[in-house]
Amino acid sequence: MSDYVKDLMAEVKAKNPCEPEFHQAVQEVAESLSRVFERHPEYQAAKILERIIEPERVIMFRVPWVDEQGETHINRGFRIEMNSSIGPYKGGLRFHPSVNLGILKFLAFEQVFKNSLTTLPMGGGKGGSDFDPKGKSDLKVMRFCQAFMQELQRHIGPDTDVPAGDIGVGGREIGYLFGMYKKLRNEFTGVLTGKGLNWGGSLIRPEATGYGAVYFAAEMLGTRGKTLEGKSCLVSGSGNVAQYTVEKINQLGGKAVTLSDSNGYIFDEGGITPEKLAFVMDLKNVRRGRIKEYADRFKGSCYQEIDPKADHNLLWTHKADCAFPSATQNEVNAKDAQNLVHNGVYVISEGANMPTTPDGVKIFLDAGILYGPGKAANAGGVATSGLEMTQNSMRLPWTREEVDNRLHMIMKSIHKTCVEMSNRFGTPGNYVNGANIGGFLKVADAMMDQGVV
Repeated sequence: MSDYVKDLMAEVKAKNPCEPEFHQAVQEVAESLSRVFERHPEYQAAKILERIIEPERVIMFRVPWVDEQGETHINRGFRIEMNSSIGPYKGGLRFHPSVNLGILKFLAFEQVFKNSLTTLPMGGGKGGSDFDPKGKSDLKVMRFCQAFMQELQRHIGPDTDVPAGDIGVGGREIGYLFGMYKKLRNEFTGVLTGKGLNWGGSLIRPEATGYGAVYFAAEMLGTRGKTLEGKSCLVSGSGNVAQYTVEKINQLGGKAVTLSDSNGYIFDEGGITPEKLAFVMDLKNVRRGRIKEYADRFKGSCYQEIDPKADHNLLWTHKADCAFPSATQNEVNAKDAQNLVHNGVYVISEGANMPTTPDGVKIFLDAGILYGPGKAANAGGVATSGLEMTQNSMRLPWTREEVDNRLHMIMKSIHKTCVEMSNRFGTPGNYVNGANIGGFLKVADAMMDQGVV
């Protein structure tokens, strides 16, 4: 680690105590960029990275709401507007009990580079609340979303900040949020993405993150003259990203054998076929049940509870060719990474944001496997959000084929950028460095052009 990175990290940790995820995200980027600063000291002199690290605006607010029983609840709401150098702030809203300032700053920081890689004019932001929608009635969720939007609406707009969904925020929540925004502002505008198809949404948007992660894996395999045909794939999670990762794996001839939720995971050696996936989508999106029901429904599959105190996740111990971590941050630790490599996995494409710990990333890089970090591999979701923004501005919807083709081309472009930048700065095959450097340079040049603001 260079002296510059050491000094930078000491300052980041002093200014942002008790935010380990944010520290982790900054350190990974800073270490990649040390190669850039050696060749381009003007970026370091202008303190570009230091300015990206410091959010342009942090909004934190109280969200009081009353449920159908008349009980008052108080949650905390956030919006981190990280960087707007190349476009309006863009990034999801997360509703989950684990949400805090540090996690959202890490997500917003990652979003800056991810959005830059998409080639679309979008800055980086993130937001959410410690509200937990799991198991709550539609009425409770609606009342919370309406209370949350009463404050958030002051800070967002189609040319200022355009939120989307994330963990805990799907089509239901986006609908309630958009309805309240429209009522308060008396305007129908593309202020949120992930909307329903009947009121400004885009085809392929629900599928985009999962599809994009699989497209990225296919591009990485292509560098070795291989395809996904016949490949066995481990997928974590069972929400939106995981579901459509499995769907695209099936379409490209691969075989997904696992899915999980916070309680445990299922393993189906025969593969999660389209018919079985339809069951999962109904289970998770409609009935909001637990993945254990899959094993009860389909013979030949098995369910394993996850021990939160264990030092590894059994899901990552199965033999396979590819892995798609699609649940949450830091779900793959060093022991998990060792298990994956030991059991023959040589392609990792991250559907979640920063799902691998730094020690795990090092194991993947040292092993020389094809490792696609989240800011590159899962950028398909925000890329299609950008395409939804374009359609909203044009007042014209595109066909499913047109959106999917544009998404595929964007993922190809992101992969090409990662390869070119890793080669240009002396670390061929290192997609982590390629993604960080490629995302940084576009933002850095815009900041240099716009002055110290």
